[in-house]
Amino acid sequence: MADKKEDLAGPGIGDYNELERILPQDYGSLLTPRETQKALFAVKNYIEQNLCKELNLMMVPVPLIVDIESGVNDLLDRDGSRTPIQFHISNDYDKNPVDAQVVQAATKWKRVALKEFCCEVGEGICTDMRAVRKDYFLDHDHSVYVDQWDWEQVITEGHRNLEYLKEEVRKIWKVLKGAESHVQELFPQLKTDKYPNMPEELTFLHARS
Repeated sequence: MADKKEDLAGPGIGDYNELERILPQDYGSLLTPRETQKALFAVKNYIEQNLCKELNLMMVPVPLIVDIESGVNDLLDRDGSRTPIQFHISNDYDKNPVDAQVVQAATKWKRVALKEFCCEVGEGICTDMRAVRKDYFLDHDHSVYVDQWDWEQVITEGHRNLEYLKEEVRKIWKVLKGAESHVQELFPQLKTDKYPNMPEELTFLHARS
């Protein structure tokens, strides 16, 4: 295995000096802690409801722990540098023991869930995942505790083209823009030139090798 420390940054910056350099120095919250919590849940609820509507998804919870033997936990690497938390569950006085792992990512589990919930083409699931990634480098957007959305949809081979994928992205962007407008209606102080709104439309950049 390569040097574990060198591989912990993952998709993050991985260098605190670099992190300090790029983070804004004049950031200030426009909301009180109480307002922030209300705004977060308003955005969360809006996105969940409308993402399911736009993409034909159903909400499904991701398990916090999984059986190691199931193989559905995502190790997030190829060399074992990001090891999941694992523990033994005696279960029925060790008659049916389980060696369990705390979920790190739901990538594999979502594929299993699509089949388990009998999703047809054009249908899918939206998950609100809780996970623990104990070996991650901590920066402005990476934490040991992970609370994130995932979604997965059944598509055909014919859907694997740029136009279809772009249209799906536009649907997602519509939801995000709607969430922005929704939370600004609830908290007008969020409308400020200091933190500009997201663009109305996306510009797609595409490269082929």
